[in-house]
Amino acid sequence: MDQCWYHGNITRSRAEDLLSKVGKDGSFLVRASESIPSAYALCVLYRNCVYTYRILPDKENKLIVQASEGVPVKCFDSLEELIEFYKKENMGLVWHLKYPVPREEEEAADEPEEDADLVPTPPILPPRNILVTLPSSETKEVSSLLENSRVADVNKLSLSETLLQRLQYQDTSSVSDEHLKLIQDYLRVHIISDFEMVQTGSSNLPQLKKLLTLLCKGLFSEASRTLPSLESIQKVFEQQLHPGIHQRSQMLGEASPVNIVLKLNQLISLLSSIEEKVKTLLIEGPDSTHRRSLIPPVTFEVKADSLGIFSKIHLKVDVEMGKLIIKRAKDGPEDKFYTHKKILQLIKSQKVPNKLVILLETEKEKTQRKEYVFSDSKKREGFCQLLQQMKNKHSEQPEPDMITIFIGTWNMGAATPPKKITSWFLSKGQGKTRDDTADYIPHDIYVIGTQEDPQGEKEWLETLRQSLQEITSISFKVIAIHTLWNIRIVVLAKPEHENRISHICTDNVKTGIANTLGNKGAVGVSFMFNGTSFGFVNSHLTSGSEKKHRRNQNYTSILRFLTLGDKKLSPFNITHRFTHLFWLGDLNYRVEQPPTEAENIIQKIRQQQYPELLAFDQLLIERKDQKVFLQFEEEEITFAPTYRFERGTREKYAYTKQKATGMKYNLPSWCDRVLWKSYPMVHVVCQSYGCTTDIMTSDHSPVFATFEVGVTSQFVSKNDSKYTDSQGEIEFLHCYATLKTKSQTKFYIEFHSSCLEGFVKSQEGENEDGNEGELVVKFVDALPKLTPIISDPEYLLDQHILISIKSSDSDESYGEGCIALRIEATESLVPIHAVLTHHGEKTGVFQGEIKLQTSQGKQREKLYDFVKIERDEIAGQKPKNISNLEPSKDWDQTNSSTPTDISNPNYLGMAAFSQQPSATSQLKQIPSPDQPPSPWSYEQQPKETTSVMGQSQSSSTSPSLSPLSPKPTLQPTVNRSICSRSQEYLPPELGKTTAEPVPQEEGQQKPEMFENPLYGSMGCKGKVASKKEQDYPKALRKEQPPLPDQSFHLTKSQEPESSKTSGKQPSPPFLVPTQRFRSYTCSGQSEEKNTGEKTQAKPKVTTSSENSAPLKKLVKPLRSEVSPSIQGQQNKPPLPSKSRAVLDMQNSKGRDYRDSSELPHSGKHRTEEGPVGRTTTP
Repeated sequence: MDQCWYHGNITRSRAEDLLSKVGKDGSFLVRASESIPSAYALCVLYRNCVYTYRILPDKENKLIVQASEGVPVKCFDSLEELIEFYKKENMGLVWHLKYPVPREEEEAADEPEEDADLVPTPPILPPRNILVTLPSSETKEVSSLLENSRVADVNKLSLSETLLQRLQYQDTSSVSDEHLKLIQDYLRVHIISDFEMVQTGSSNLPQLKKLLTLLCKGLFSEASRTLPSLESIQKVFEQQLHPGIHQRSQMLGEASPVNIVLKLNQLISLLSSIEEKVKTLLIEGPDSTHRRSLIPPVTFEVKADSLGIFSKIHLKVDVEMGKLIIKRAKDGPEDKFYTHKKILQLIKSQKVPNKLVILLETEKEKTQRKEYVFSDSKKREGFCQLLQQMKNKHSEQPEPDMITIFIGTWNMGAATPPKKITSWFLSKGQGKTRDDTADYIPHDIYVIGTQEDPQGEKEWLETLRQSLQEITSISFKVIAIHTLWNIRIVVLAKPEHENRISHICTDNVKTGIANTLGNKGAVGVSFMFNGTSFGFVNSHLTSGSEKKHRRNQNYTSILRFLTLGDKKLSPFNITHRFTHLFWLGDLNYRVEQPPTEAENIIQKIRQQQYPELLAFDQLLIERKDQKVFLQFEEEEITFAPTYRFERGTREKYAYTKQKATGMKYNLPSWCDRVLWKSYPMVHVVCQSYGCTTDIMTSDHSPVFATFEVGVTSQFVSKNDSKYTDSQGEIEFLHCYATLKTKSQTKFYIEFHSSCLEGFVKSQEGENEDGNEGELVVKFVDALPKLTPIISDPEYLLDQHILISIKSSDSDESYGEGCIALRIEATESLVPIHAVLTHHGEKTGVFQGEIKLQTSQGKQREKLYDFVKIERDEIAGQKPKNISNLEPSKDWDQTNSSTPTDISNPNYLGMAAFSQQPSATSQLKQIPSPDQPPSPWSYEQQPKETTSVMGQSQSSSTSPSLSPLSPKPTLQPTVNRSICSRSQEYLPPELGKTTAEPVPQEEGQQKPEMFENPLYGSMGCKGKVASKKEQDYPKALRKEQPPLPDQSFHLTKSQEPESSKTSGKQPSPPFLVPTQRFRSYTCSGQSEEKNTGEKTQAKPKVTTSSENSAPLKKLVKPLRSEVSPSIQGQQNKPPLPSKSRAVLDMQNSKGRDYRDSSELPHSGKHRTEEGPVGRTTTP
């Protein structure tokens, strides 16, 4: 349709923007309807409001404008006729059509791929054989070919003669006389019958099938006799015997060609597998495969803290036996051991990334607290993962609470991969990587996305399964594989999970030239894992540094048109259809710098100054501006750019390429990324995020990310009387939606959830004018009570309610959001606040209160609650210069203190609450001369120092792991803030700083320093920042633009001080990684830097008595849970606080989901009045 007023698939909000720009009454355009396929929406502007009329096709494909009941309708043959009719006045519209709004000029089509010479074309199909059984569509092609052959006077008789002549040329000496006669009879007589069948359009060749059956009669009987023998010998050498595998293959019926092919395939498969199984058994022995599939015992050398004196001991984790063994000597006898049931809790220190507290149950049913310090934070994380694996393996629960997922993305550059790619699946290389002790723990699910993949599906699948078999000794099951041209996604899972995975769905979207070619686009897979939904999208977006707007359009197209998940959730796109959605691929966003900066970029990469380059990363900039990946999260990037390397090495970036149009520049960039978006208040932690350094066949490096995610079981049948006697109820009260729209229509809400029988529709709300361009829709008494199918809290508190605000005139959604039912304060009103989005744009907010009624009972503790974070700092410092990277996180600060607190922000009580900054500005500055030395420094230093374990540690990344052989340098890190969830609860503890400093007594010696081998040595003294540190990039010194008010204001006590400091320390203008502890754990931590702000003011003395009154009664930990050292600190005199810059850095980090001693069933519910930013963990 070439009419200028027809805009195709533009979004509703974009249509409103175009009409508003024209601003004349009678301006109009037509777009495709978002709610009904093949329907249209006529949008008309009148008095600065947009009115939408739905145009529907009737049974005769004539078009009518939907009207109120009783109004006569007029039919039109075409849109053009309809538009001409309504250009007349007083035809029933709010205003006659007068000014057509022309289409926007489309961006130029994609240029050929930068490496067009390397990009393979779609695979060429083999030539079709006329005599093979064909689908009807292809049979017509064959028929036309045969009709054309008549031009050459080839009739039925000559066809037989020709084929018989060809047979005479063949060497038939080894063909039996009986078979030769059958073939000749077919070619002489029966082929004419098949030829006539083809001419009539039939795909059936009965005479050929009869011939093949007679020829293979002996083969079929022989195969049937041979198969049981081969199956028997295979069972003897089988590595793992599964229930039901001993049954014989069913004997197939007649010797038809289809059955013969099946038999032959079975024979081929058996013969190839038997040889491998026998070879493996002879090399490794009959019991080796079973042993290798188990996790061997792992020993950790740690320091035990006893009355302030550290002593070296060894902790041995035996996952298979379910024991934690404590030994004085590595090879010595066991001193003590604790079974998995006696290990109650692992508590990670937030201040010291090497420290771990283990809560143990003693013989007298008392708890004992043991503190250990590991050689580095990665070892501590490996220890925690092994213990979690132990608890999971020996759990009495039939279904898992938590699984781990590996996500991998690799642009293969149209080159065959190397034989060994196991480092990718072991998360080895640069960035946030796994400890060697975790190598033995296989992930539950592996998701591998590739782009420019030159291999066939079977070939690539075999490569993946062999690599995983090598490192895990497990034969993973293929859940799904889907390919669009050379974009592919593969999902593999442990065999034990095969029956837990259901509702598998795959789809693809093309975004190449004119959105019709599949050289760019996305493939997706979705499925249910028990009661939890997962979605995975692998995309290859438009290339070219200057094409970021086209990439944004690619993202929106994929979001709108990728069809995955539950089809009943039609009002929602893929960002709301899944509990966990992971988006991976070559997103092609570049470092936006001029080509003249190429060598400067290379130098920064050598020095590992990644935050300075990330300030110019297009994806972070576009996310910060809320243009793409709204509410998605990405782990901090601590690895080198993954594109564009010279093939065969990771030491050199090939950033120039001579083309016919001139020199083409491809500056080193982080093209390959992994992001995720999960429902609010669900457990998800990124455990690793990095790239390999030893896979060099492509100009891209493979990227890996691993996640620990919470899952729910299928639970019980809703017919069980235990759960239906006490009926549950979900009630929404005092709710209203604030929408960004100029439409004049009535709105209603649809509620969708797996805990409901079906979706529920509300009555229409009352409209009120809001701020400029906003409409407030109030649902005072219009919302129905929702009845869940199961009222047991074990089930209901894990559920979510999806809401869609829809217009009454067109049934189109104006915004979708998600509300968690994790509400502990049942039977009472709890505030809710959900961000509304539509097609990837923020369209408003939904606010009100919710009341949840469940049956009797409480939730049990989940496996992911086994590891928690200990906040072992003393609160009381006022944070300075609170700046945010997202408008939705502009929070107040009030102070409350507790010497030791294990708090989980997801489960805390409701009350008036304070708020916490999601990020603070981080710039390297010179410490004040008046400032006392900071007790801890995790700054990367050029010189080596001796660690607490007595070992010498090197710089942050070894030369073998770093591209361009980087030298140890001071590495600036910058705060990171991630998109807020669609619904967040606000705990009272958010007023507390999350990483408060520990004051140091005057004259007290500094404690012994711990080494972090990944991020360099740590000195014991504060050092003045070098000249190089002070020369921070100018881009990061720009002033942050003022953030819009989000209905939260600073408290009176803080407003003056915050306003004083707001201009002193500029904040990064982009969404960049936060500075924090490099603990490599699931926990939220912040990193203390030995830098300060140059100021003439003396340090301010702050005591806990200066704190504002707490707004909630604080949770006091048990005496056994408070370390002796911290207890002693409570009685020490106050000390001078650190400089403002140091406090800003320390008070910037959010906490982990499991950061609590209050378990879900015992904590009070927290308030929920605005979206809270969720900062991911290191």
